[in-house]
Amino acid sequence: MRRPMIASLLLDTLPLAQMPKVTTALLIGALVIFAGIVVVLFIFTSYFGLWIQSVLTGSKISFGNLIGMTFRKVNTRAIVRSKIMATQAGLDDPELTVGALEAHYLAGGNVQQVIRALIAAKKAKTISLTFREATAIDLAGRDVLESVQTSVYPKVIDCPPRGSAKPSLDAVAKDGIQLKVRARVTVRANLQQLIGGATEETIIARVGEGIVSAIGSADDHKAVLENPDVISKAVLVKKLDSQTAFEIVSIDIADIDVGANIGARLQADQAEADTAVARANAEGRRAAAVAEEQEMQAEIAKSQAQVVEAQSDVPRAMAEAFRSGKLLVMDYYRLQNVSADTEMRRALAGHSHDPDTPEETH
Repeated sequence: MRRPMIASLLLDTLPLAQMPKVTTALLIGALVIFAGIVVVLFIFTSYFGLWIQSVLTGSKISFGNLIGMTFRKVNTRAIVRSKIMATQAGLDDPELTVGALEAHYLAGGNVQQVIRALIAAKKAKTISLTFREATAIDLAGRDVLESVQTSVYPKVIDCPPRGSAKPSLDAVAKDGIQLKVRARVTVRANLQQLIGGATEETIIARVGEGIVSAIGSADDHKAVLENPDVISKAVLVKKLDSQTAFEIVSIDIADIDVGANIGARLQADQAEADTAVARANAEGRRAAAVAEEQEMQAEIAKSQAQVVEAQSDVPRAMAEAFRSGKLLVMDYYRLQNVSADTEMRRALAGHSHDPDTPEETH
């Protein structure tokens, strides 16, 4: 009772002019204290649940860390849950700290996915995966949990893949018969090569190339049909999984069909091509023969012109012979009689007179 009385006495002794200032200051102070209490209560109610979870599970996340995460724009709920999962699963990696989880979250990684992958690797007891490796795989854009699961439970890849343009791998044996093959490749994720290693597309391409090469090396397609395991063994020997993110466990031939007779088709095409070449050569020879015939006809016409020209000189020569006395009239008639006898013998022998033969000038 004394303190209120003393306060009232002090207020009574103050000048009336100072009363409003004191009242305003008290109100402001009261508002500040009230606001502080509200803020503290808000923070306490916001983080108390997460803090009590971390305390009860032994995750060792302080109240100050939770408040700091908020200012650093970190998802406190994701960090706390990830740390609780790691603690409950018994992950004892010294690098797995709250700060490391925050750093991975700020780098754009999936914190909870990394913790799940580490837990799966620990439960498998056959995979050695550290927190640093898991975060590196996650930041590289790979699904680290799926990679761990693929390492534990091998994955089957169709070759060629489903929905591809070609439904099968086509290859030709040495006897010319085409074989259509569909294979299934069982792979296990290689976590050590997951960063920088080739992906499924490379595995599919290499296996397809190996199958085509193995069939092409076969002397007879029947041997491949009788024992398709020959293809698998030939492909596995080549170590096609080097520098890839997977380890090939097995290659199984799912289906194999006989296609077209490529050898016979090639022979038919070659024969057709040879026929076309021979036809072209024959056409060339025919054209050359026609040209030669035309040249001979031109020579014949030229010779006939020379004969006609020579025949035109015969009358002049005979006249000159008569004039010079070298040829008498009786000699001329004797020649005419000989020519007539010759023509008569030809007629009697059945030889017709060739109309193209030039007539003698009498």
